[in-house]
Amino acid sequence: MSLKQASILIFLILLIDQISKVYIKTHFVLGEEIPVFDWFRILFVENEGMAWGAKIPGQYGKLFLTLFRLVAIVGIGYWLWDAVQKKSSKVLILAIAFIFAGAFGNIIDSVFYGLIFDTSTHQVASFLPESGGYGTLFHGKVVDMLYFPLWEGYLPEWIPFKGGDFFRFFEPVFNVADTAISTGVGLLIVFNKKAFPKKENEV
Repeated sequence: MSLKQASILIFLILLIDQISKVYIKTHFVLGEEIPVFDWFRILFVENEGMAWGAKIPGQYGKLFLTLFRLVAIVGIGYWLWDAVQKKSSKVLILAIAFIFAGAFGNIIDSVFYGLIFDTSTHQVASFLPESGGYGTLFHGKVVDMLYFPLWEGYLPEWIPFKGGDFFRFFEPVFNVADTAISTGVGLLIVFNKKAFPKKENEV
């Protein structure tokens, strides 16, 4: 797989990711939910931290996280370039391209969205508002909207510790960029032997 092909894939993922986020941001109020199917809903939430909504505490936690993401994307980009130069397996290059695109997509939110959008709380956000954005550079929030509550109900009483409690599967809300990252990691796990084939002289 060539670097050009990988770049086209990355561009397409970023395009879909950003179009979906900008649309949600400029058409939905924070917390607004629209059912598509029983098992799929569009739910607008914003993530200030890491995956699963985790946060780094402290005044500079968000800044540190964004800067860490920027450093990580440089490393992933070099990994992609190196894999192409070494003519690594197509699976490996494809996986790295997915991970790079997903990480880059969320970085765009973290770096710029605080500047180019105003708040979505109790209102639909405006793009490039005259009064300025809701945050500063490097302090944007990641837009999430894909929600798959595949099953929800009360667990049987016989289940230890959680019996009788209300339970929902699948709880997290995510976006296209998150899906790309998960796809890339999944490719590396499922097709590990193809992604990292052993050389003939290796025992």
